[in-house]
Amino acid sequence: MQTEPSPRRYSRTLSPGSRAPRTAGTRARATAALLAAAALLLTACSATGPTDASAAATVQGAVLPPLPKATPAALAPYYSQRLSWRACGAAGFQCATFKAPLDYDKPGSGDVKLAVVRKKATGKAKPLGSLLVNPGGPGGSAIDYLQQYAALGYPAEVRARYDMVGMDPRGVGRSDPVKCLDGRQMDAFTETDLTPDSPKETDALVAADRGFAESCGAHSARLLRHVSTVEAARDMDILRALLGDRKLNYVGASYGTLLGATYAGLFPQRTGRLVLDGAIDPTLDARQVNLDQTAGFETAFQAFSRDCVKHTDCPLNSKDHTPDQVGQRLQSFFRQLDAHPIPAGDADGRELGEPLATIGVVAAMYDQGLWEQLREALKSAMDEHDGAGLLALADIYYERDAKGHYSNLMMANAAVNCLDLPPAFSGPDQVRQALPAFRKASPVFGTSLAWASLNCTYWPVKAIGTPHRVEAKGAAPIVVVGTTRDPATPYRWARSLSRQLTSGRLLTYDGDGHTAYGRGSTCVDTAIDTYLLKGTPPTQGKRCT
Repeated sequence: MQTEPSPRRYSRTLSPGSRAPRTAGTRARATAALLAAAALLLTACSATGPTDASAAATVQGAVLPPLPKATPAALAPYYSQRLSWRACGAAGFQCATFKAPLDYDKPGSGDVKLAVVRKKATGKAKPLGSLLVNPGGPGGSAIDYLQQYAALGYPAEVRARYDMVGMDPRGVGRSDPVKCLDGRQMDAFTETDLTPDSPKETDALVAADRGFAESCGAHSARLLRHVSTVEAARDMDILRALLGDRKLNYVGASYGTLLGATYAGLFPQRTGRLVLDGAIDPTLDARQVNLDQTAGFETAFQAFSRDCVKHTDCPLNSKDHTPDQVGQRLQSFFRQLDAHPIPAGDADGRELGEPLATIGVVAAMYDQGLWEQLREALKSAMDEHDGAGLLALADIYYERDAKGHYSNLMMANAAVNCLDLPPAFSGPDQVRQALPAFRKASPVFGTSLAWASLNCTYWPVKAIGTPHRVEAKGAAPIVVVGTTRDPATPYRWARSLSRQLTSGRLLTYDGDGHTAYGRGSTCVDTAIDTYLLKGTPPTQGKRCT
């Protein structure tokens, strides 16, 4: 999220959210957090796409092999482009585009156009080069993230020494975006029942996922085979060269950690100062990713529950106020909405049913700054039958505006995830078999998130990636950040990635919410700022609150 929360999309960033300037208020910080969140179907990537290198990583645990140090002659024209910068957006921002091969195995077979934005270093001291940022997803717009947060909200010392740069990965935002459904079709898709109680409802869910996949295949056939994480990482290396940087300096959140780790695995000798915040574990298959995230959202919900019952306006209060009792009341409310949606004051006539209410709650798990808003939204929905507050949270998560238009976040999210890893389930029967495990992981969200994991099952393009390790031997120190109660990227993923990376340094934030940098911990921020500015990583195992 943002998310993303549901495996159907990226957590946003609401991410569908992410984080905000440390000087910003709670609402701004929460909205930013949603922008940097990751989707439930965050998945591992292939080695280098459909090439011999990817074949080396077909066995779970196999190591992502680095690419040759020398740039192939066929790619030389891409590495020798010139960026033509022009003023764009707010004062100080510059935009440009460049080309990358659609297929790195066949550079002459066509190109993709990639959009990039930068804000030059603001200080008088010698610049440290470029700092590329990515908010996650997959599907989150790095351009929006840079212009709305990073270039304004990152510490002044960092912005003074670095040119802040954001590139929308292939298939995302302004970079040849994946296209699937229109606004009304997306409305119908997001309202699909994710807790089917009958064969008819199961068929409707399957039809929705199949229709989404077929629409993507019909509108973006050229792109769908070439939006893998590996290809996006290779695009970043072209951008590094065009920016004039010998090494890539990078801060990635959520899915952005997978993108950054993949870059380090492919180009360890060109890896500079990398911060991977809210880490993804590339050794996991799609089903385990989804199951782990389901447990992560339950952990976050229990933290919210303990806080909620301390407030007199908490609508989930129960006799003994335990998190389990709070969760049972929320489940009961979801069941009521499943049978009888409530009005939401929506201009397009949408009501609040169980699917959108669930996503609204999930979205607020990304940042504790949203907990007060969630309490208010739940109280309105449960006590006054007014679903507007929860619908608003769901719309932020899905990046739907007031006119009914959606960004391509969900489209790109599915396209990348479904190419990076084989689907979690082959069909409804496997979901039913897995339901006990998902419900054990989260009594509140388990059923919805298990069924949402069908999203790649009917994808028109076969996955080219498999689970694998990333070691990046020879890379400079890489800082991996994990938050102990992160809902979307469980803390153990950060521990795993930091151990895989030969030069990994784990930085732990003992707290709530998705990702840690810029979220109020002076300890975390100081450690990362020192690393970015001086190249000195935190001591191994450093722990912050």
